[in-house]
Amino acid sequence: MNVSSPAMTTPFDPARQQASTVCLPPGNWVTVLDCLCDHFKAIDRAQWLDRFARGRVLDAKGQAVAADLPYKRGMRLHYFREVPNERPIPVQEVVLHVDEHLVVADKPHFLPVTPTGEYVEQTLLRRLIRRLDNPHLVPLHRIDRHTAGLVLFSANPHSRSAYQRLFPERRIDKRYQAIAAAMPQHAFPLVHKSRLVHGEPFFRMHEVEGEANSETLAEVLEKNGERWRYGLSPVTGKTHQLRVHMAALGAGISNDPFYPQLLNEEDDYQRPLKLLAQSLRFEDPLSGKERYFESRLRLDW
Repeated sequence: MNVSSPAMTTPFDPARQQASTVCLPPGNWVTVLDCLCDHFKAIDRAQWLDRFARGRVLDAKGQAVAADLPYKRGMRLHYFREVPNERPIPVQEVVLHVDEHLVVADKPHFLPVTPTGEYVEQTLLRRLIRRLDNPHLVPLHRIDRHTAGLVLFSANPHSRSAYQRLFPERRIDKRYQAIAAAMPQHAFPLVHKSRLVHGEPFFRMHEVEGEANSETLAEVLEKNGERWRYGLSPVTGKTHQLRVHMAALGAGISNDPFYPQLLNEEDDYQRPLKLLAQSLRFEDPLSGKERYFESRLRLDW
């Protein structure tokens, strides 16, 4: 079953911009309800029936459908993700820049960029859509929920593709800062390359043998006894790349709950991951002028 973010695929009106999209796979179901229940086992039948009753499941034209609508292979549906009793995240984003094409925000630690898992409304995207009254906002890249710092959003569907190309074409300079254990055994600056793949559990990445698909430049910015402040420049953009690479070098980023070991702990807002998306620099694809944005957040020791 192919599920995708609406912001990446469908030019919806404001109400539908917050929906997710699904194409029904081949099967022998009688109704679309049967199909959805079978493939989204974490959502019980009563919850799906409630969504249908409230018009929260739409067809490809944006019209509400009934729960007894006959199943058809390849049918495209849009549904609204909901998390009952979603817990508020007690942190606040800061909007640094707004223009016709771009929005730049400083994301605090612990706040997801987009809806995922147990978070829907408590995400940077949903907060900014409400705050700026712009349902067309789409993040042009992602940073981890545990990471703080800059996130760049497209604000205009007509210019979106020009800015999206900056990332796969590596025409944007991203700089991070991290605090981790001192590594006097290494000569800096250094480049770390490795092959990263998904491991177990699925959200953790790990290094394996094979051709490198990730690359990070690391340098030392400041020394403070047993802790150093590092400057990290990711050449590639793999999931958790900086966190895995620092752990592989022998100095996992301070307060990292995933690397080098997975810690089964609840969020501790007093002990955030010491990783910050500190700056973004690129040539604007529309104006040709250099654009530079810098986070106002700082990592303390």
